[in-house]
Amino acid sequence: MLNIAIQPRNFKSMKFQILFILAFFTLFTARAQTIADSIVLRDIPINRSAPAKMVELNIPSEGYKLQGLMYQASGSGLHPTIFLLHGFPGNERNLDLAQVLRANGWNVVYFNYRGAWGSQGQFSFKNCVADVVNAVHYIERESVKYNVDTNNIVLFGHSMGGWVTLKSIQLLPEIKKAFALSTWDIAASFKQIKSENDLLAHPLKDFKDVFVLNTTYKNIFMPVVSNLTYYDLSQDAKQLARKSIVVLDEHNKNEHIVKAIKKENGSNVLYLIWDTDHPFTNKRASLINTVLKFLNN
Repeated sequence: MLNIAIQPRNFKSMKFQILFILAFFTLFTARAQTIADSIVLRDIPINRSAPAKMVELNIPSEGYKLQGLMYQASGSGLHPTIFLLHGFPGNERNLDLAQVLRANGWNVVYFNYRGAWGSQGQFSFKNCVADVVNAVHYIERESVKYNVDTNNIVLFGHSMGGWVTLKSIQLLPEIKKAFALSTWDIAASFKQIKSENDLLAHPLKDFKDVFVLNTTYKNIFMPVVSNLTYYDLSQDAKQLARKSIVVLDEHNKNEHIVKAIKKENGSNVLYLIWDTDHPFTNKRASLINTVLKFLNN
């Protein structure tokens, strides 16, 4: 029988090592929390042969042109690329995020959907989804021109753009990652509306007169009333479970969507709720850091 005796001196040494490790991780955690709510943005060194720049885009989508732009990263190599998808109607564009991501080596594509903010065609939720698919395919076709790594494309969407993100990624098998910020559960907003008369008699606050979209309240929302299942993201859980997704909200109204995804085998979804407003006004630095961490993992 083997007897092992711990000498008092060795025990003290082990105790000191344990205390040192605990102190280190306490300091590391505190440091991580401090970094999480601050951003250091440095000037991008000038690359004379392939400088960082902004490129105007005219993206084709089913015979129409979508107005857009790319914040192109510095350097001639292929760069990972993220699409920023705006909400309804799209006042918050998250371009502060775009600048930081480009400084960290990412190309960033922003565009306006059909019928929104001057883009050609007619606005509709389904057209938004098709526009994202068409925009991704356009950038993939022009990957050499824009230095795009087609194996590393990510979608980021805010509010309605979060819904669009989670719908369009199902149609883009090559894209594995998505970040949905304060996703608008469109189906939930209309589950009590049963007819056109109900829709017009009870217009949603702040959604009645959106003049930057070139269509009517009825044309935008009657398709939702007529086909609520399509707009219900919880019905898409099986398809979304195949993707790596972050859902970040300022409320818990999307919890049922996340729970539906997590019930599926192999799901990889992270659900976060922060104390902030819809555009995450007081959490911009934390938001940017969270997106960066997600992209780099």
